[in-house]
Amino acid sequence: MWYAKSISQIEKELNTDIKNGLSLKEVQKRIQQFGLNQLKEFKKINPVVVFLNQFKDLMIIILIIASIISFLLGEHIDSIIILIILILNAIIGFIQEYRAEKSLEALKKLSIPYANVIREKEIFRIPSIEIVPGDIVILEAGDIVPADIRIIESYNLQVNESILTGESVPVDKNNKVLNSTKIPIQEQSNILFKNTQITNGKAKGIVISTGMNTEIGKIASLLQQEEKDITPLQKRLDRFGKKLTIIILFLCVIFFFIGLLKGEDFITIILTSISLSVAAIPESLPAVITISLALGATKMIKQNALIRKLKSIETLGSVTYICSDKTGTLTLNQMQVEQIWIWNQVFTEIQHNNTCINHLIKAFILCNNSYLDEQKRIGDPTELALLEFAYKNYLSKSHFTEYKEIYEIPFDSTKKYMSKIYQYQEKYICYTKGAFDIIIKQCRYIQINDQIIELQKDYIDKLNEVNNQFASRGYRILGFCYNQWDTIDLNTIEHRINKNMIFLGLAILLDPPRKEAEESVRLCKQAGIIPVMITGDHPVTAKAIAKRIGIIESEEETIITGKELDEFTDEELQKNVIRTRVYARVSPEHKLKIIKALKENNQIVAMTGDGVNDAPALKFADIGIAMGINGTEVSKEASDMILLDDNFATIVKAVKEGRRIYDNIKKFIKYTLTSNLGEIVAILLAPLLGLPIPLLPIHILWINLVTDGLPGLAFSEENAEKNIMKRKPRDPQESIFSGGLSIHILLIGFSMGIITIFSQYLSLQIPTFQEKWQTIAFTVLCFSQLGHALAIRSNKESLFTIGFFTNKLMVFAFFISVIVQILIIYVPYMNYIFKTKPLSIEELAITILFSCIIFLMVEIEKLLKRKND
Repeated sequence: MWYAKSISQIEKELNTDIKNGLSLKEVQKRIQQFGLNQLKEFKKINPVVVFLNQFKDLMIIILIIASIISFLLGEHIDSIIILIILILNAIIGFIQEYRAEKSLEALKKLSIPYANVIREKEIFRIPSIEIVPGDIVILEAGDIVPADIRIIESYNLQVNESILTGESVPVDKNNKVLNSTKIPIQEQSNILFKNTQITNGKAKGIVISTGMNTEIGKIASLLQQEEKDITPLQKRLDRFGKKLTIIILFLCVIFFFIGLLKGEDFITIILTSISLSVAAIPESLPAVITISLALGATKMIKQNALIRKLKSIETLGSVTYICSDKTGTLTLNQMQVEQIWIWNQVFTEIQHNNTCINHLIKAFILCNNSYLDEQKRIGDPTELALLEFAYKNYLSKSHFTEYKEIYEIPFDSTKKYMSKIYQYQEKYICYTKGAFDIIIKQCRYIQINDQIIELQKDYIDKLNEVNNQFASRGYRILGFCYNQWDTIDLNTIEHRINKNMIFLGLAILLDPPRKEAEESVRLCKQAGIIPVMITGDHPVTAKAIAKRIGIIESEEETIITGKELDEFTDEELQKNVIRTRVYARVSPEHKLKIIKALKENNQIVAMTGDGVNDAPALKFADIGIAMGINGTEVSKEASDMILLDDNFATIVKAVKEGRRIYDNIKKFIKYTLTSNLGEIVAILLAPLLGLPIPLLPIHILWINLVTDGLPGLAFSEENAEKNIMKRKPRDPQESIFSGGLSIHILLIGFSMGIITIFSQYLSLQIPTFQEKWQTIAFTVLCFSQLGHALAIRSNKESLFTIGFFTNKLMVFAFFISVIVQILIIYVPYMNYIFKTKPLSIEELAITILFSCIIFLMVEIEKLLKRKND
């Protein structure tokens, strides 16, 4: 642990010289030993493999086999149509998933081109990839840290570590040894980490780690090591495919032997068995699911959610936990002055007639080194917040041009304050800002309204009480004081400042929550989703923000720190993770532990984040959600979804959309499996009843690919069910046939087959219908399925309540399917292809009446559901 070792220990261990640096010969040896200071490029994914993986699904394999057999037996049209659907599905899947593994390339873009090092007593400016452990590096404000470095010496050093910790406020750094065995990254004050940025001061340090051994390198390794589980929909479809395969094989064998026993032609029975397998397998299911997800992804872009992996849409709809980084996701990632405090008074804006307030705001502006205008924000985030508060109240540096700066005492981590001295109208005015406990010690007086009063103990006690109240609520507090003199001696000015200042007031700062965050958290909880804050910030600040936006609402909802996480066993973490709502002072490894523990509790976990530190957790979560505006390329490439507006509220919209899409996919499954069962019942049961096989192979193919396909696709445009966001998330172990779906499929599917057989039987009994019995049976089955599609557009509401025209795509699909079926019946060329015969008006009317039975059955089923609710 480098932070716990002295400089001399490190110098000896790394065999280097902090004054003269390494020799050039030694550098070459270490490059051979440790490699270049860059992130390792792992084996890239092969696009051919990605494409071929689209055909690994069990149902796809069955369809390929069926297609080959059809082709060999001369059914070329059937075979070609099936293959076209399979290839289309594979192309869509390939396009969406090929970009899945780019996280390391994004990390490599963060590499720093050059760095200043001491070698052989001289300063060299070298490409940063040539830096080796033991090199002595010189850094100053504006530099990007080229490797992990132990500080040898520093001056007023501050570093922006948001790329690693996610926290926007620069942290102080120094060379002091830390006497502890386990210190989180955020508190390793004598270590500089690769790719963080020096915001103030200077430093000299020893390189302790390069390349993949740095903290950011470890993140790159984690991105490679963590594999993502398949989504819940994939799991359900996989289980469904295996069960369906067994059923198909069983039915085909039964049908084949029944045909042989009845003396059917061998070739005919083989072709019909293939037709039966086509009827049993919903071959349009993979394509329609993919297209439904793609259409949903297009809609979500309009709502500022960019989906990188289609199947993640379904995962969103079943999420039970959202683990969100605080800074930049739930908050604005921009410090703001929320209030100012002067004696016993709190203000959110300037009262220009209040002398004390005006004096305090003057201190905001003059005791400040940052720059702010409408186009630029340059400097420290806290100082910018002070300027912004002043500018909002119509005060800026332009109002104080007569103040001439003559001296500055810069801020450093030891003194914890800064002062600026100005000459104004033959007076010398000093303004000081800093940590409250330091400022209060410098003050002998306090300004209350227009009076300056000696700062007695009861005043100090009151000030301490106020400071503690604001600190306990997660605010950052800055104290301000001033004094003025007729003469000044710059040699003794610090002594003068430390004893005789006049206390002005406090600036109460916070990185505030986004306006939409509170409402979004409420909606998440209403939808049965538990929001969790995971941050590198201080526990007090994290708790304050969490309470403010509603993540924490009771004392039972706990806060755990990174140190506590390290002390937990896996069993303890798995137990505590369910009731913990805030994690503070955590590292990327901690985030992974949290998500793993939640997943071990059978939770479906979403993780939002914007920094490099979030990337491993984004990748391992069931769905990783990155920020589009402030997010790093690393986090975006590791994610499944990107929020284009960086708005937590967009997640709620995405969850609703995910639930709607999943509902509509289940409607399509209900529709297509019911239709296919109707076909199976008609084909299998008719011969057992002594009737001819009612459907030819081309009839079955037509119904499956056209009648099923068009309305099936239209389900993707169906509106959300009422109260969709008041339902609890689906159980991760829930069967795809839950909620009465299997009963509906069996009841309506069997009824559909019986109605088809009955229409066939009736046609054979009526002399004028006998030549057209197959056309009638074919049309009854086709129109019954279309009526079924209309009836199941809502799970409970009647079609007449939701409105026939509310889904325009469904209306289009319905009329197109009806028109094409009419053409098949009445166009001579279509009669030849489909072996149909024209029906009379009377025959068509009877056919339509039979077809309406299924629609009425489903409407009655929904009526009973509404009465039971």
